[in-house]
Amino acid sequence: MLELAHGTLTFSPHHGEISDFTNFMQEVTPIKYPEDIFLHILWNQYFNCPLLHSECKIFENCIPNASLELLPGGVFELVMTEESYNVYNAVYAVAHSLHEKALHQVEIQPQDNKDRTILFPWQLHPFLKNIQLINSVGDRVILDWKKKTDTEYDISNIWNFPTGLSLLVKVGTFAPSAPKGEQLSISEHTINWPIGFTEIPKSVCSESCSPGHRKVILESKPACCFDCTPCPDKEISNETDVGQCVKCPESHYANTEKSHCLKKTMTFLDYNDSLGTGLTLMSLGFFVVTGLVIGVFIIHRNTPIVKANNRSLSYILLITLTLCFLCPLLFIGLPNTATCILQQNLFGLLFTVALSTVLAKTITVVMAFKITAPGRKTRWLLILRAPQFIIPLCALMQILFSGIWLGTSPPFVDMDAHSEHGHIIILCNKGSAIGFYCTLAYLGVMAFGSYLLAFMSRNLPDTFNESKALAFSMLMFCSVWVTFLPVYHSTTGKVRVAMEMFSILASSASILTLIFVPKCYIVLFRPERNILPLNREKRQHRSKNSET
Repeated sequence: MLELAHGTLTFSPHHGEISDFTNFMQEVTPIKYPEDIFLHILWNQYFNCPLLHSECKIFENCIPNASLELLPGGVFELVMTEESYNVYNAVYAVAHSLHEKALHQVEIQPQDNKDRTILFPWQLHPFLKNIQLINSVGDRVILDWKKKTDTEYDISNIWNFPTGLSLLVKVGTFAPSAPKGEQLSISEHTINWPIGFTEIPKSVCSESCSPGHRKVILESKPACCFDCTPCPDKEISNETDVGQCVKCPESHYANTEKSHCLKKTMTFLDYNDSLGTGLTLMSLGFFVVTGLVIGVFIIHRNTPIVKANNRSLSYILLITLTLCFLCPLLFIGLPNTATCILQQNLFGLLFTVALSTVLAKTITVVMAFKITAPGRKTRWLLILRAPQFIIPLCALMQILFSGIWLGTSPPFVDMDAHSEHGHIIILCNKGSAIGFYCTLAYLGVMAFGSYLLAFMSRNLPDTFNESKALAFSMLMFCSVWVTFLPVYHSTTGKVRVAMEMFSILASSASILTLIFVPKCYIVLFRPERNILPLNREKRQHRSKNSET
């Protein structure tokens, strides 16, 4: 057995040496303690003392001065073993508990009315459970495992040389409560490994898991056999052979090796980004084009095509479109509370004015043909310019929606830490999604109403009837925002912001292109068509006479 145990490492709870114990073991003999049968057997076996088999006791001391210290270590250890130390503590714990029980009994009952010698074992349980004492070595003895602190362990190495002489040598310690990295302390040079070992044996049957990986226990395999798998996304392990990966905080991300958490970079849709630069150029480009269209309409304000399509409403629509093209610039740059509120509310108000102007222009066209006929009693509506009152009414409704939105759940600055790897995107949160969708629904109702009216009046006879242009512009406007909703929900981060900006520019550009570009083309390049039909006939008649 000693040959097999040679080189073995053992873990045992650390305890001090009890000095009186060794002296006691050196002096103990069968004559001194005749009731101990084990001592009689040892003396008979190792000191050749005759044994009285009827009583299993020796009847005389064969070797003078025989003691247990003469026995080899493999047979008998004079130092207190772990088991003996536990028995030692248990005896002292029971003794202290008996003492506490006796004191308790004296306090609650008079000594002459109760026989204190009668004691049942279960009566000691409360005292044993709460006992805490310091033994002669200085170690704290606590029997309740819930109150025990982490025990420090001694690591010992069994030596078997000379052969047959067992020696337990302390080679290190293990303290679970010590700081990380200092729990295990071992002197490898003092370890005597079994014969035939050329290197330190491994305690596992698998290769160690490097940082960035975690151990996975294999089924039907011993606990020391495991597999290594990479840490999941956003998790790391910076030590070898860890059982669980650690998740990085929201403000950090895992590096490529998944061994460290790196701090994320704050970012936002900036003018230097490719998206920001492109959308900024588009916004400013359309702004300049709209300004040129306004200039053309002002210069040619007295021409029939400009006068026939209600100049005042055209100016209002063009000025509103100019601001609509500048509105996306609020989405670019570092957001703050003011810009977040202006983004959605200014967008809603400007588009409300634009669409209500288109609606007013459409109603004007319809009224011009339907209620200006002789005998119509509602002709005064057109004379009093009733369609123009639609603009303030619709704007007032949008202001009411915006007030409710700001009063319940206004937009605010938010951070998106998941959309872009290694970055935290600063953007505006709309606050109330219902408020945003109510604004879109309100704009959609106005656009669809304008489309229906314009579509019904598309075939009305007039040289400068713009119903078809109004119908197509509203159809394009609705198509842009219907497409916007699913795309908006399928994107995140800066792409979502850019998508909303693009939708604003696209819908504004559709109104500008389909309503005003044909008129500018006639004014600038086809002036012969920019005359009333009666004047055109007179010109044609004059040209024929001159030819004649």
